[in-house]
Amino acid sequence: MSNIAKTYEPQQFEKEIYAAWERDKNFHTTAEASGEPYCIVIPPPNVTGQLNMGHALDETLQDILIRYHRMKGDNTLWMPGTDHAGIATQARVEEQLRGEGTNRYELGREKFLERVWQWKEKFGNRISYQLRTLGSSCDWERERFTMDKGCSAAVRKVFVQLYNEGLIYRGRRITNWCPSCNTALSDIEVEHETEQGHLWHLRYPFADGSGYVEVATTRPETMLGDTGVAVHPDDERYKNLVGKTLILPLVNREIPLFADSYVDKNFGTGAVKVTPAHDPNDFEMGLRHNLEQVKVINNDGTMIDAGKYTGLDRYACREQIVKDLEEGGFLVKIENHEHAVGHCHRCHTTIEPLISKQWFVKMETLAEPAIEAVKSGELQFVPERFTKTYINWLENIRDWCISRQLWWGHQIPAWYCDDCGEMTVSETDIDECPHCHGKNLHREEDVLDTWFSSALWPFSTMGWPNDTPELKKFYPTSVLVTGYDIIFFWVVRMVMMGLKFRGEVPFKYVFIHGLVRDKFGRKMSKSLGNGVDPVEIINKYGADSLRFMLVTGNTPGNDLRFFDERVESARNFANKIWNASRFLLMNLEGFDKNFKPTREDLEFADEWILHELAKTIDAVTKNLERFELGEAARLIYEFIWLEFCDYYIELTKTRLYGSDARAKSTALFVLEKVLECTLRLLHPFMPFLTEIIRQKLPNAQGSIMLAPYPTRDELKDLLSDADNIDEFANVILNTVRTIRNLKSELGIDSRKKSAVVLKVTNANYKKFLAENVSYVTDLAFAEPITFADEKPAHAMSGVVDGLEIYLPLEGLIDVEKEIARLTKELEKLRKGAASTAGKLKNERFLSKAPAEVVQSERDKLAAAEEKISSLEQRIKQLENL
Repeated sequence: MSNIAKTYEPQQFEKEIYAAWERDKNFHTTAEASGEPYCIVIPPPNVTGQLNMGHALDETLQDILIRYHRMKGDNTLWMPGTDHAGIATQARVEEQLRGEGTNRYELGREKFLERVWQWKEKFGNRISYQLRTLGSSCDWERERFTMDKGCSAAVRKVFVQLYNEGLIYRGRRITNWCPSCNTALSDIEVEHETEQGHLWHLRYPFADGSGYVEVATTRPETMLGDTGVAVHPDDERYKNLVGKTLILPLVNREIPLFADSYVDKNFGTGAVKVTPAHDPNDFEMGLRHNLEQVKVINNDGTMIDAGKYTGLDRYACREQIVKDLEEGGFLVKIENHEHAVGHCHRCHTTIEPLISKQWFVKMETLAEPAIEAVKSGELQFVPERFTKTYINWLENIRDWCISRQLWWGHQIPAWYCDDCGEMTVSETDIDECPHCHGKNLHREEDVLDTWFSSALWPFSTMGWPNDTPELKKFYPTSVLVTGYDIIFFWVVRMVMMGLKFRGEVPFKYVFIHGLVRDKFGRKMSKSLGNGVDPVEIINKYGADSLRFMLVTGNTPGNDLRFFDERVESARNFANKIWNASRFLLMNLEGFDKNFKPTREDLEFADEWILHELAKTIDAVTKNLERFELGEAARLIYEFIWLEFCDYYIELTKTRLYGSDARAKSTALFVLEKVLECTLRLLHPFMPFLTEIIRQKLPNAQGSIMLAPYPTRDELKDLLSDADNIDEFANVILNTVRTIRNLKSELGIDSRKKSAVVLKVTNANYKKFLAENVSYVTDLAFAEPITFADEKPAHAMSGVVDGLEIYLPLEGLIDVEKEIARLTKELEKLRKGAASTAGKLKNERFLSKAPAEVVQSERDKLAAAEEKISSLEQRIKQLENL
């Protein structure tokens, strides 16, 4: 039997292990395989993307669930794939073309799309390879792409059916337009941010010269497209003026003053300019009052049909118009005004509401069953609080603009006949008009919103519209794991489409996680320069360390902060397991792997560690089933680090190095049993480390990822029937912890032998402690240990339930020198705390410093105050000796 390497260097084995898993088809399953179906479809990362910390968290959580259920014996499928990412991918290729001195229009649509596919083949699969470095156990033989043949067929069928049912329509509406991406966006692709702007108050004179109406606007450049001014019908200020005609300043166009209940009479002057072609609410008012739609801003953000302002950028136009209004006497005043401004979620350009012909999905009909699915419990959110967010959004949903003015994506399957003017929507390409049999056809140039194809992902990846074995076996899927930031983009739409086309929700649970933020709590972004490349972290620390860091301290729905120190801590944990395993493997040389102890062979320490292992298995399994993966990881960490490594391994050394062969074999048996079981318990979290170590154990066979997940039942022949194991173990462990703490407070090496006096106040513990006092000696380096009824002189003390513990100081420390040392340390701490407190009282610092810096100072002060209090108590205790 060979041992593992002397040092833990994950870079030396992780790639090799993953290649073996993939070669042996350990990730692959079939619909015919045995076991209850368990399926996750991966949220498809953009084909343009590379692994970021958000992906790393998302994939780690999914992989933990997948590996756990695979080991449980479920027929487990993790469906991988990537998204074509319309806007993002097209932007990459257009950028490449600009570098070559050309553009998509010079190439033409067909040649341009060839270039995009070439780019996709060359660069588009890198994220799939990066997911492998993380250890993602996807069924790569089933990898899908949102524009592959099968997904494209599903998209066409859904579009045509929805169109035929009247749920997709084409209409002239106000849409969110990105002048940079040069395409329409749906409402949820717009990010609203509060900005400091202005409110311009303008005079609109009456045509009869009888005065004027004062309007207030945040966008004076749009006044060129005004076709009315609206007031509230109950506003007494304007009751006698409604119906009169106004003259639009600078343009001299006659426009009506009318009443509409949409107007907020408490905002500004109570009179609002109405621009039907450039504001969604004005558009609706315009329809109600039959107003003209005058478009004055072009798709690229410049002015159009705007007289002398034509061709100006919208913001340059704003400056010139304000100047001209002031010169003409039409500008009343300018106020500072804070308001929400929409930005493109891709490029962050300010959105321009523009009127244009677009394709829409009617959402109300689709939303109703999606609401009911959650209310009935058919679909559940974890954590439950996101249910309210989901329902609120659906109850106020607007029609979804699904057309995009791009070339890369699913081209809308609609054809226009130039002979008869009719439009035909078809699942298959057509070359003849079904209405007039004319041949002069041209196809709709727009493509579908990327999220349209993503909405079909749970069933299109299973082979729909064909009724495949995979659909029958794995749909609906078991759980969707995703961030809260795309509930509306993706989750809602998948639920609606799943219910519409499969009659069932696409998944039973939606497991929501938060965002990965930097150590100050800020969102990671290019602009802040605080992004962290997971692949670099993996190359430095190993995939297991990154995975374990991401899951520990993580609770459903909440954000987590990334610190290098946390990854180092996870790596230290991996190193602890490595060293403990190496120690055991060294001692297993020559061990009879068929040896099995009797119950009588087991010492109390053996019974205790097996009891703790069984409890940990139960608790970890319970938390995995509840999606509390962070808590499951914490329980495993504490068991391995404390119970197994710090306590149990130390307690076996007397037997391992002793002369009693059977006692040694018993200790080795339990060590190997506990380690092997623990590796399986840990495997979903740290797959590489657990695989390489388990391969070296004498009784292990096959890959750990195909081994059964541990259960209490497999330990039943070894578990003690005693009901006081916890109680007695706590007496020993609490005694050991107290002795270690007393040494630490005195600045003494925990491994330095020192005398200890025990005063037992609980009679039940006295006999037990006397029989097992060697455990305290071994773990706390306490020698000699004496039992007494009185407190010894000159001793530090600690109390645990039923027991007083004394550490005599004679020969251990010089009390006066220790008091002097602690006093010096205390003064230094007080000085630092006073400086920090002063900084926190400084109003200038509090108002100018970033919030995260202020919080850091507060945390520093709290930690210092806690340490000061501890030192004061310690000094007082020493002075009273």
